[in-house]
Amino acid sequence: MTAAMLSVRNPQTGEYDYEMPVSSADDIQSIAAGLRAAQMQWSALGAEGRAEVLNRFADSVMVEVGSLAQALSVDTGRTTFAHFEAMKSVELIRMWAESAGPILQDLAGSGQSGQVPAVHYQHRLIPYPVVAVISPWNVPLLLAMIDSLAALAAGCAVLLKPSEVTPRFIEPLQRALDAVPELAAVLHIVTGGPDTGKAMIEEVDAVCFTGSVKTGRQVSQQAAACFIPAFLELGGKDPAVILHDADVPLAARAIIRSAIGMTGQACQSLERVYCHESISEAVTDELLRQLSELSLTCSEDGAGDIAPLIFEQQVDTIQAQVDDALAKGATCLLGGEPVRAGGIWYPPTLLTNMNQDMLIMQEETFGPVIPVVVFSDTEEAVALANDSKFGLSAAVFSRDAQAAMAVAERLQVGAVSINDASLTGIVNDVEKNSFRFSGMGGSRMGPAGLIRFLRKRALLIQTGEPAPVQLFSDTPLSDTP
Repeated sequence: MTAAMLSVRNPQTGEYDYEMPVSSADDIQSIAAGLRAAQMQWSALGAEGRAEVLNRFADSVMVEVGSLAQALSVDTGRTTFAHFEAMKSVELIRMWAESAGPILQDLAGSGQSGQVPAVHYQHRLIPYPVVAVISPWNVPLLLAMIDSLAALAAGCAVLLKPSEVTPRFIEPLQRALDAVPELAAVLHIVTGGPDTGKAMIEEVDAVCFTGSVKTGRQVSQQAAACFIPAFLELGGKDPAVILHDADVPLAARAIIRSAIGMTGQACQSLERVYCHESISEAVTDELLRQLSELSLTCSEDGAGDIAPLIFEQQVDTIQAQVDDALAKGATCLLGGEPVRAGGIWYPPTLLTNMNQDMLIMQEETFGPVIPVVVFSDTEEAVALANDSKFGLSAAVFSRDAQAAMAVAERLQVGAVSINDASLTGIVNDVEKNSFRFSGMGGSRMGPAGLIRFLRKRALLIQTGEPAPVQLFSDTPLSDTP
């Protein structure tokens, strides 16, 4: 029987020029059973054995870096970042190969109970046998790897479904995987849409999902019905707080890189800017100056700074939020309307005269828009920054490190970049959690990124005499013969 196929859009041209097969529920069931059988041998290799396999996989991916970068460039419309993403994936593989052993060694221990000294214990680390990873379209390769590699390093098998919006990189990645048979036995890539993802959750022991709050809620509900853990990385509405003494050009440069650099298509992109009234004009002018130097990549030679929107429907969300802001009194200093040239580009957009009632101040935009709000004192800035259902990350700018830290400590988010922005996008070895609607489950960064895939089994060894049944009677033990 011929598999159903999905057509895939090219974000640069707007044409549907690629097809991918859809894995059925029966396919998923069979694949998951194979992974479950292979996982026992994979786990038995131990951290050192798995590290050797992962390092060979890194070598194999390195051979395919050019092909991966080319596929990612078509998938996302980005060229420079596509190469960075491919190279970063190799770095990530080697990081987990190197770090998993020490993490596992620290966790697996033995000792003596403090409550019952005669009882000694030994801990065993038990990985979830099969983990589903459902990854998004905005950073297709890295966000497919970030959960998969940690789970593999922990001893799990992984059933991976990259987004159906950006699947072209799967072919070179599969070639790299096929070159390492031991890993190919426990990492299986499937393709398809939402139904494929739903079928995966029914067959696994844990699920990782990166995407929208709406879909994340559905994933968590299905996972709960299956009685398996769900690790969710969801939306963001990250604020930047610019204090009165901030380095204005530095702050503007960092904000623009975060908010605009990936066309705003990253969960950790800054989407709200709160600026002290004493420097608001200077900040707005500097943002406008730096933004005006950027260009779209819709030229004939593809040169430029701002790539097209990857997901076609996202333009509707962006425009609805911009229009809502303008209708409620905002001023658009730059941009504000899409450019259609085969694909869809949204130019860097700068909005002022904002207030918290506007949709763009509350809902995730996922586009290259910078709304600026003016505040008069720190208390107001903190209150405004925390006025959100999201809690992913934030940024604070000030020449006074202590003042910046004082603000950062009060922000209801999982990570705060100080005098920079979106550092969580490049720092993968520091733990942090997602607050509020931005996620659920253990950190995907640092040691916790691996630990969340393990359960502890305790072997309790009685070295003395077991307690008698009279332990539960009304007769004092000292009175028993």
